[in-house]
Amino acid sequence: MTDRMTSDESIYRILQQHLDEQAIGFPSTWSGADIRLLKRLFTPDEAKLALHLTYKPSPTEQIMERAAADFFSAQTASLLDSMFTKGAIGWKEKNGISHWYVLPLVVGMYECQDGNPSPEFLADADAYFSKVLSFGRSFVSVKPSQMRTIPINKSIPVEHHVATYDQVRSIVQNSPGPFVVLPCICRRSEAMKGRPCKKTSREETCLAFGDMAKMVLRRKHCREVTRDEVLAIIQRNEEDGLVLQPANTRQPEFICSCCGCCCGMLSYQKFLPHPVDFWSSNYQAEVSSAACVHCGTCVSRCQVNAITLTGPSGEAQVNLSRCIGCGLCVPTCPSKAVRLNKKASETAPPKDEEALNDEIIANKKGTIGQLTMVLKVALKMKQ
Repeated sequence: MTDRMTSDESIYRILQQHLDEQAIGFPSTWSGADIRLLKRLFTPDEAKLALHLTYKPSPTEQIMERAAADFFSAQTASLLDSMFTKGAIGWKEKNGISHWYVLPLVVGMYECQDGNPSPEFLADADAYFSKVLSFGRSFVSVKPSQMRTIPINKSIPVEHHVATYDQVRSIVQNSPGPFVVLPCICRRSEAMKGRPCKKTSREETCLAFGDMAKMVLRRKHCREVTRDEVLAIIQRNEEDGLVLQPANTRQPEFICSCCGCCCGMLSYQKFLPHPVDFWSSNYQAEVSSAACVHCGTCVSRCQVNAITLTGPSGEAQVNLSRCIGCGLCVPTCPSKAVRLNKKASETAPPKDEEALNDEIIANKKGTIGQLTMVLKVALKMKQ
């Protein structure tokens, strides 16, 4: 029994190291929060099988061949389905064949609790996320970023020819579907802790399309909607003042609608002194001092503390090192003093999720590089 327990414990450490070698990474912690979290998501046998998966989707038969020394084919199929049902691994169908892959913790295993996390899972996730020198260093060192910010529709100047990968309605119109809406896990988890969202009372704000929608539909943890319903939900999200954050790909398969009080991504952006150093966005806000009436509406609309009222007259000023170009401040300005400008250097996102992860792997920093990045962030915070 002791040997079995030792083997079970070691497999989780091996899995943590394996996940850390993937695109986003899963660093260890001195507190053991990393292992506790993995135990919530994987049984020992599931952890052993997950070692045969990478971030690149592989067909079932290929995984069965890799794992033949440890599991019969029927066992492998059962374990894959079990892990998928718990949101521990990803699934997609290619040419009618099931493919499986490991997910990062964020965006991935955490969100795949599909808005219904257990209190125990949340406690272990919070303990892990709080370790800045583990999860935090991995998060800030990812290049390019997993997600990006796209401007809300009403904030785009008419004279700008907006690239389709920056316009949410084009993303929806170009998607083959299906479409699903899910409860926001960030908003729901904060509500479970007695901290309801300050921006909206609506929970169904997260959207998935295409392969990701098929994945969530297979778990039956969502509500399927039409293309028109997706556009209506996005419109309400914009009106509520939520930041539109899709995957950092040309045809993203999800769009998060985030608030500064609940969203984990925006919380990190608010914490960082120069969030634009670690985020993809092609726009930034600008205030006309002549037109500004010093009302502060834009300050309350900004979710990342990028706008302040300064000077003797209290006019609005945008901190360009903080502005992520969401455009929420533009349509509600009573004097039309705020506009969104396209940056001089435009960043085109990778083609799809696999291309994004390939770029992240190519740019991945080692532990020393990640710690150096954290040190630079800390020094900026003191300035």
